[in-house]
Amino acid sequence: MSPEEWTYLVVLLISIPIGFLFKKAGESGSLPSGELGGGGHLAGDSLEGSRLMLSLLPAGPGLKRWGAAAVGLGLTLFTCGPHTLHSLITILGTWALIQAQPCSCHALALAWTFSYLLFFRALSLLGLPTPTPFTNAVQLLLTLKLVSLASEVQDLHLAQRKEMATGFSKGPSLGLLPDVPSLMETLSYSYCYVGIMTGPFFRYRTYLDWLEQPFPGAVPSLRPLLRRAWPAPLFGLLFLLSSHLFPLEAVREDAFYARPLPARLFYMIPVFFAFRMRFYVAWIAAECGCIAAGFGAYPVAAKARAGGGPTLQCPPPSSPEKAASLEYDYETIRNIDCYGTDFCVRVRDGMRYWNMTVQWWLAQYVYKSAPARSYVLRSAWTMLLSAYWHGLHPGYYLSFLTIPLCLAAEGRLESALRGRLSPGGQKAWDWVHWFLKMRAYDYMCMGFVLLSLGDTVRYWASVYFCVHILALAALLLGLALGGGGPGRRKTAPSAAGLAPEKLREE
Repeated sequence: MSPEEWTYLVVLLISIPIGFLFKKAGESGSLPSGELGGGGHLAGDSLEGSRLMLSLLPAGPGLKRWGAAAVGLGLTLFTCGPHTLHSLITILGTWALIQAQPCSCHALALAWTFSYLLFFRALSLLGLPTPTPFTNAVQLLLTLKLVSLASEVQDLHLAQRKEMATGFSKGPSLGLLPDVPSLMETLSYSYCYVGIMTGPFFRYRTYLDWLEQPFPGAVPSLRPLLRRAWPAPLFGLLFLLSSHLFPLEAVREDAFYARPLPARLFYMIPVFFAFRMRFYVAWIAAECGCIAAGFGAYPVAAKARAGGGPTLQCPPPSSPEKAASLEYDYETIRNIDCYGTDFCVRVRDGMRYWNMTVQWWLAQYVYKSAPARSYVLRSAWTMLLSAYWHGLHPGYYLSFLTIPLCLAAEGRLESALRGRLSPGGQKAWDWVHWFLKMRAYDYMCMGFVLLSLGDTVRYWASVYFCVHILALAALLLGLALGGGGPGRRKTAPSAAGLAPEKLREE
């Protein structure tokens, strides 16, 4: 593991005991003194510093708001140093746009934050100091949060205008903000330590619900955390083993291309495996930090979605007893479905289970407003902006823009052939489809990790652009057989029907 990866891991682990502190503080209105004494050994001086920092702040929701912001800002300053200025400029610019044009601030905030990303990534070309990788991580998540905040404010403003025009008040709407956040409230949301470098993404409404959470002591944390965390050590060991046995750097060496074709084809499988294990560990740890704080917990009856939060109105409990009787989940901050990622059948379903809160953001703010009606073209537009959000490396664009081709191919061919097969034939089809889906992601991952145009094209050429050619052939065959486009489906099969739960709606 690199020093940067160790830093990310330490930050993620520290966030877990800090989360318990904030949950207990919200429960009692004051900082606990001895409940988590053993946790201090895990986080060391950082946790003790956070404990002291929190003790100087007012109790109640104010402690959670300003304490979480103080911890997040402290982490940002520690890892980013003077480059923290980039995040501050982005926040101030977005807040100014919200104040100036609340009825159209969503599009303006999207243009502003994405434009600043271009400047941010061109700093070295301009002869300015290059930001640290941690600064890039903070900037990426901050971009999502600020665009979402502007959208929430715009929705509030439009709802208020509609209410004034009709003279009829409908009462509080699901997910609507109570008022426009002040500058200090915007800063506290932006620098909240939860997910500040690794995600998950969360809306301002989710953040407010955490601050105002009634009876947080009734919200379970320890058991959900243990249930979520148990596979992480295994994934970590698998990452260390696979990355040691199959280092990515080998693909950049001339000797690699002297290997036979089967060896070159096989190599992308363990590379993508190590890539998945690395992110599984990071995102599970990030989710555990949220769970420890009770962040993103909603009653199951609210049917919360990753990133978006509740989809049904669920009145808050009126007493601790009623709160304790409810069943809660943490779907709002769920960022990875490891089983779904590995064993769903289609390419399109694989995207839904990976970086789930960011996928919700892309669907809500990019896909829905894409300048096209076709699912494939909308997906291409979304993948283009997703690649831009990740960075300017050509490998991102080569990988992300291969996805629409795969979507079109699998949609046409599936609609043309799968329905004509017997149940046994459909089961065999799904296994073959799953195998090809995994190989497509193996292939696309190489561009994502190799980054450069030369390295990516060199590797793809060494395996004869097999996924591109296969996808084109499948697309042409599907068209010849009269297959329709990949329309929206409510459910999707898993490999041989082995999924433990029904796949979620788009």
